[in-house]
Amino acid sequence: MLRPSKKTLFAIEAVLDIAYHSGGEPVRSREITRRQGIPRRYLEQTLQQLVRSGILMGVRGPRGGYRLARERRRITVGEIVRVVRTLEIADDTDDDLPSSELGKRVIRPTWNDLQEAIMSRLDAITIDDLCTRAFQSGIVSEVAQSMDFTI
Repeated sequence: MLRPSKKTLFAIEAVLDIAYHSGGEPVRSREITRRQGIPRRYLEQTLQQLVRSGILMGVRGPRGGYRLARERRRITVGEIVRVVRTLEIADDTDDDLPSSELGKRVIRPTWNDLQEAIMSRLDAITIDDLCTRAFQSGIVSEVAQSMDFTI
């Protein structure tokens, strides 16, 4: 079975958390850790890579944190997966793959085709789509909970 890495899932969850819970304000990494249960050692490195790639923006200062660098409808899950993949690529070598003629000419090309199909599908899913799913699932945004419209 194909499974995304922990870092990939953590990165997607972190970006979704920022989009869903920010309300336009920067989100601190400790808030993401509290809500998502993502270990800080994974989170900080991943958040910094997402900033360097233009998906997130870091905000300094006492009320600092992270926010989306673009509208959530303009950020795809595929982009996030590619960013994390560049972090993990150093651990990946072709030495571990089958080296027979069947492996080189049949298995690897088949696997590459499958990966391209998956990435194409992930490129069609935006953070906005995931926010909509979160709302439809009944997950309450902390920003919505803290809003008070009493006059």
